[in-house]
Amino acid sequence: MSGVTVTLADVQDAAARIKGAVHRTPVLRSRTLDALVGAEVHLKCENFQRAGAFKFRGAYHAMSRLAPEQLARGVAAFSSGNHAQAVALAARELGSSAVILMPQDAPRSKRDATEGYGAEIVTYDRYTGDRAEIGARLAAGRGLALIPPYDHPHVIAGQGTAALELIEETGPLDALLTPVGGGGLMAGSAVAATALVPGIRMIGVEPETGDDTRRSLAAGERVRIPVPRTIADGQALPEPGELTFPINRRLLDSVVLVGDDEIKAAMRLAFERLKIVTEPSGATALAALLAGAVDPLPRRVGVVISGGNIGLDRFLELMA
Repeated sequence: MSGVTVTLADVQDAAARIKGAVHRTPVLRSRTLDALVGAEVHLKCENFQRAGAFKFRGAYHAMSRLAPEQLARGVAAFSSGNHAQAVALAARELGSSAVILMPQDAPRSKRDATEGYGAEIVTYDRYTGDRAEIGARLAAGRGLALIPPYDHPHVIAGQGTAALELIEETGPLDALLTPVGGGGLMAGSAVAATALVPGIRMIGVEPETGDDTRRSLAAGERVRIPVPRTIADGQALPEPGELTFPINRRLLDSVVLVGDDEIKAAMRLAFERLKIVTEPSGATALAALLAGAVDPLPRRVGVVISGGNIGLDRFLELMA
């Protein structure tokens, strides 16, 4: 799988295929934010995407390429929440069915939304079980097509359409900040952005306790860490993807880290000043900019707000 590559043409083809099914999300500007960080900031708001996060792009694109007979049999996926919702919604839209493997401690709001889209949920313990192994066994046993959350070329190409749209709207940027979990959003974004804007700095952002990509880039190979405990549940992964890591190793300039308190501060600013709701994982790239973690500071910078799937009780708890 590591030899598979994704190109700008793949991302552009994905954009054409998903047009009309996937929202072209807004790019927000704020003079207050620009003044706070000392740069011209363009926020790509994937919290306004269908199913509440960028994941719908890749899930819908990958599933739209399945043969009709496979769609009739159904699909499977494993996810802590956002990919789960995306696959469940895409399955409904494409006339298919979905079985989703979710951790027992997945946020209640994400599980409820996944079930609301019509998916069947199977749970596991994220701290003792290997979700990829369990998910593959589940899919094989039921004859379902497995739609992984990031390690799939069609998923990566679909996620890259967010950066494609951003640059189409803003023109050349000096840097693009993107949250990094399994690496699919960053890999797709980096493929698109570096091809369209030679010299753009691609900066990944991880939670402090979940710096598997930063460690892997430093080591030159995938490094596995214990499953991190962080409020950024969408980034609580032990290692980068097998397919995404070689792309990110080639195209990323750096990875910076943010703590839970910095993530909360970014969520609060987004709510109070920008009037948008973000989940913790969705706010990490903004948190890095606000915390001064990006050095040197770019003049024109894109920031991906990757998702907004958070329940009211959890949001209030984090903001208390």
